Amino acid sequence: MNPFVKETGVLMPLMRDNIDTDAILPKQYLKLISRTGFGVYLFDDWRYLSNREPNPDFVLNEPRFANASFLLSGANFGCGSSREHAVWALADYGFRAVIAPSFADIFYNNCFKNGVLPVSLSKEAIARLAQLCAENDTLSIEVDLEVKAVRVGDAVWPFELDEFRRQALLQGLDEIGQTLTHADEIAAFETRHRQAFPWIFDERGSL
Repeated sequence: MNPFVKETGVLMPLMRDNIDTDAILPKQYLKLISRTGFGVYLFDDWRYLSNREPNPDFVLNEPRFANASFLLSGANFGCGSSREHAVWALADYGFRAVIAPSFADIFYNNCFKNGVLPVSLSKEAIARLAQLCAENDTLSIEVDLEVKAVRVGDAVWPFELDEFRRQALLQGLDEIGQTLTHADEIAAFETRHRQAFPWIFDERGSL
């Protein structure tokens, strides 16, 4: 998982509330078993016409947002089903952070397992960023996880984040990676456990 420290990129506005996981990645594309390959199906129902040609009216197809790495959206982003694939699609497309007033709980938690930073800002801050997007052909912003802030020029919007999750993203560690940082301690515990309770292990050392 790629660490997230401080990144600069283009902000793409998709100003709708209650964007659910089926809109982010429709259910018919859940067949892949790896975390990659979903980016081409991101926002599929909005992104393509019935003949699979790109929908010229959808913001993701505008050339100025071709390399966008931050997504600005409305409240309750990621609601609906609990599919982790929705975050996989955002990450595979290249989005490093989603900025919204609020997120659905499961989607929010899934973001940290896949290196996508969910940034919660006030509705006023979101409205100001949306206004700046409207006033600029492309709006470049900086998202700084070290100090927990979004910057545009001299304007700064701080955000809150659980410290444990912040450290995990800074180091690029998911839950398995965090556990493996304690590999020596786990091995030492297993050795002590085998010595203290040898009768519960078989000849191969398994329980």
